[in-house]
Amino acid sequence: MPIFRLSEKISFPPPHFAEAEGLLAVGGDLSEKRVLLAYQMGIFPWFGEDEPILWWSPDPRLLLYPSDIYVPRRLKRIIRQQSFKITCDTAFHEVISACASVRTNNFQETWIVEDMHEAYCRLFDSGYAHSIEVWQKDRLAGGLYGVSLGGSFFGESMFSHVSNASKIALVALCRFLDTLSFDLIDCQVKTDHLKRMGAVEVPRSLFLKKLHHSMAKQTLKGSWKSAFQTFYDRCTWQ
Repeated sequence: MPIFRLSEKISFPPPHFAEAEGLLAVGGDLSEKRVLLAYQMGIFPWFGEDEPILWWSPDPRLLLYPSDIYVPRRLKRIIRQQSFKITCDTAFHEVISACASVRTNNFQETWIVEDMHEAYCRLFDSGYAHSIEVWQKDRLAGGLYGVSLGGSFFGESMFSHVSNASKIALVALCRFLDTLSFDLIDCQVKTDHLKRMGAVEVPRSLFLKKLHHSMAKQTLKGSWKSAFQTFYDRCTWQ
């Protein structure tokens, strides 16, 4: 399959034209309009330092249905002990910075380069990107961030400074999205960690059908801080 070079026109080729590993196109920009269109079509940007912008649509796709999150007994016990506090959309910039620094501090490459960091912060300011924060006392212990469109949440990255913190963030996100009748969390590519927590691989063709249905729902745009706090105060974490 050819790799498409994008022009200034905000459009993408159909995802089924992607190469075997998922690479579909190169170039374009990270404007809000283009990035949101990409997610609506089942495409996402992923590239490293000194690389052009690369756009991907892998097959199969890793999905996590919010109601199917698997919470081991030990993790439930940790959550019920309430040694952590969980918030939403209160420290987005800190979360995305931590997701990048955790990798670079371990001498790993990160796709959260400066341009990506700025693009997702703009999406947060516009009400499309969101973060879950897990606090231990006043310290940010872990968290995750992603993009919300229609009935789908597109997970981008997660981190932990304290054991289990990112898992707690994921459980909180799933429980919250389930109360909002979200259809799915797009985890993009396979990781054993996410599969152990209930994520499943599905063919790209099935993912795109589910995504098309999900995009017909109204996007819950804007800060989720207040709605999440109400949910959190009422949640029994069983």
